[in-house]
Amino acid sequence: MSDVVYHEGVIPQNPNDLMLKVLGTLNESQARWYVAREVVARGRGGLKAMYELTGMSRPTILKGIRELQQQTELPRERVRQAGGGRKRLEESDRGLQTALDRIMEENTAGDPMNLLRWTNKSTMRIAEELTRRGHSVSDETVRRRLADMGYSLQANAKNLGESAAGRDQQFRYINRRVKQFLARQEPVLSVDTKKERVGNFKNAGKTWRPKGQPTEVNVYDYPHLGVGPAIPYGAYDQQRNEGFVNVGISHDTAEFAVESVRRWWRWVGRRRYPGAQRLLLCADGGGSNGSRNRAWKYHLQRFVDQSRLAVTVCHYPPGTSKWNKIEHRMFSFISLNWQGKPLVSYETVINLIGATRTETGLRVKAQLDTRYYEAGVKITDDEMEQLNLRSHPTNPEWNYTISPHGKK
Repeated sequence: MSDVVYHEGVIPQNPNDLMLKVLGTLNESQARWYVAREVVARGRGGLKAMYELTGMSRPTILKGIRELQQQTELPRERVRQAGGGRKRLEESDRGLQTALDRIMEENTAGDPMNLLRWTNKSTMRIAEELTRRGHSVSDETVRRRLADMGYSLQANAKNLGESAAGRDQQFRYINRRVKQFLARQEPVLSVDTKKERVGNFKNAGKTWRPKGQPTEVNVYDYPHLGVGPAIPYGAYDQQRNEGFVNVGISHDTAEFAVESVRRWWRWVGRRRYPGAQRLLLCADGGGSNGSRNRAWKYHLQRFVDQSRLAVTVCHYPPGTSKWNKIEHRMFSFISLNWQGKPLVSYETVINLIGATRTETGLRVKAQLDTRYYEAGVKITDDEMEQLNLRSHPTNPEWNYTISPHGKK
């Protein structure tokens, strides 16, 4: 008769099942020593029995036996020696991160300016796509990498208002056109404008200063206490990860927006792309470069005739300006670079923009535009009829090409 007493209601379990249950709670070293101890206790045939029961390899079990038989104490904290274990896949496959970035960029929803971003693709689907592109990876590795990149699973959230019709179609169309231009080594610019106040005003953020010695700024933010407005109009080159910012001092008009593009071409673009015949602009749907802004198209035609470039414009749908690449690839880093620093002069603005750098190699050039741009200038119907503009079949109100006169 067995000496084991079973309490009422407790069902006896197989000893091997109990052993495996305990084994599953141990770390790598502890599991090795536990199995090694059982082998020694069982004597002859113990090694084979534990190998078949646990699936632990024979060399690992033998290593555990040797460690138990040593006179020194077993390590209590570190599971492996420093540098031990298999290297992470992203260390051995250098192209994995680039491929994952590309997939997420193509399939990401939400505001890229946020610290948390989210995706509607499952980790299994992403792993399958990575494997198809030559990077064999598990869905668990994808999950870990996404978490490191700042992604998280998010539920749907209802927002006030209605989404613009054709919004998703427009995103896919922009993505296709960008890929076409990049494949032909032709320039792709994401363009947008901001507005800042120049003066000794408080700027959001903090900087390292001696304790108790913060930078003193004006108590009030009245405009008359400042120098004037600063209007940075940015052009981000998606091909080369470079930025150009034309800082205006008067009004954010369509003429100013086109002049900013012209200055990019004059000072940067034509040297970077000496053989270019086409230029793609990805712009917001409103503002000085809006899809309904007649002056934007009128002045763009004048630039096209001067440069002899055929300019294609793809506008982001209303309410989606944060998807514009320039927002999270350039302007966000400019804001980080000057956070906590009062923009006391135009020189300060130019220097802080020009000093913007990122780990991915972003470089930004900036110049001051002292011209005065008159607001409220109207473009007549006759002037609009002179445009050499061709609307695209897909969302024609958002996609069009302006060609030099004399060209189709």
